[in-house]
Amino acid sequence: MSSITVIGTQWGDEGKGKIVDWLSAQADIVVRFQGGHNAGHTLVVNGEVYKLNLLPSGIVRRGTLSIIGNGVVVNPWHLLEEIEKVRLQSVEVSPDNLLLSESACLILPPHWEVDQARERASGTGKIGTTGRGIGPAYEDKVARRAIRVCDLFDAKLLQERVAQLVKHHNIYLQAYGASEIKAEALFEDLQKLVPKLKPYVGQSWRVLGEAKNKRILFEGAQGVMLDIDHGTYPFVTSSNTIAANAFIGCGFVAENNHVLGVAKAYTTRVGSGPFPTRETGKAGDVMGERGAEFGTVTGRQRGCGWFDSVQMRQAVQVAGIQSLVLTKIDVLDAFENIPVCVAYELDNQRIDYLPAGQLSQASVKPIYEHLPGWQSVTQGIHNWSDMPAQAKAYVERLEQLAGVPISVISTSPEREDTILRFQQAAEDSIDMPDKFNIVTLAEARV
Repeated sequence: MSSITVIGTQWGDEGKGKIVDWLSAQADIVVRFQGGHNAGHTLVVNGEVYKLNLLPSGIVRRGTLSIIGNGVVVNPWHLLEEIEKVRLQSVEVSPDNLLLSESACLILPPHWEVDQARERASGTGKIGTTGRGIGPAYEDKVARRAIRVCDLFDAKLLQERVAQLVKHHNIYLQAYGASEIKAEALFEDLQKLVPKLKPYVGQSWRVLGEAKNKRILFEGAQGVMLDIDHGTYPFVTSSNTIAANAFIGCGFVAENNHVLGVAKAYTTRVGSGPFPTRETGKAGDVMGERGAEFGTVTGRQRGCGWFDSVQMRQAVQVAGIQSLVLTKIDVLDAFENIPVCVAYELDNQRIDYLPAGQLSQASVKPIYEHLPGWQSVTQGIHNWSDMPAQAKAYVERLEQLAGVPISVISTSPEREDTILRFQQAAEDSIDMPDKFNIVTLAEARV
């Protein structure tokens, strides 16, 4: 058995969906292990665009089992809508290729109503959530009042738990001046979902434990800098996004696992929170336009800035990243000069880390190194040898600053516009390069 855990290294939106889809050509199982439908993974396959939130990116691959693990919080209505949406795009979804963990906690109307009411009441102090109830659902999980998927199949227990949950959240909704939730109506709505969801429900830990000699992909959502413990707190998501959470979020430990971090060739952020390398001038607009930087879930415009190697080194360390994927390098084709943040200045001192304090994070100033651009087209390139010399130098410098190999480079949203960098010499004799060989190939470069 071999496995790869794919996680974002920045503030999400790094292009993880495409990379998971690309790798899933040789995977048997793809597992989502945290987050909820606040995640937005966009895949482009032969010109067809698939926008996924809860479904693992492997769902568009025939013959691949997709698992939604116990660490994910699930809006059951959204899940069923998403299944129907991809079916309309000729994607087959059935209990044969999708499993929903019976232990996953549900996102219910009280969660998103409270989430949105809080944000409205926060004024200028907004966290910048998607308003989809992710945070309140995780709060209920930790407080042990959550309703789990398995609870749907015991009507008496479900009715009791719904009453308790609604009673708790109505206190907050009343305080915010929002409409209260009716427990009986919610119970009846959930009862209607049972026959639709039940065929997909199972035990992720058991299925994975029995998956002998299988290749498994663990698909993370958001990014390291949005991790509840290691991100730019409080402007973070409500779960652990780092690779260490992959096994907790599905109940299975893979012995031969490679942690693959996905990073844009520049940096973006949507919502509130610190962003040291944000570019507010024309260059930021150019990156946003060329990179189509709008959130998959919210449609909000993402702020754009230069690559931040300080943040990247920190992400590599706390998440145990062993090699990197660099995406959207083609967005930088237009630039004659490309700044890269190599350190910060804080209180007139140079520092090489992102401090934990909220005020300090907001106060750091980037120190830049300037690299020459290539001003030629990299979009659609499949071979490292075809990359412009300056683009190669840029990749090699980022690799040096990050401290781990850059083993994969994405040159467009299309599935196959991807360079498996260290296998180039062998590609002439291999019909389909072993993408799971990232482990061996990257380690050989260290």
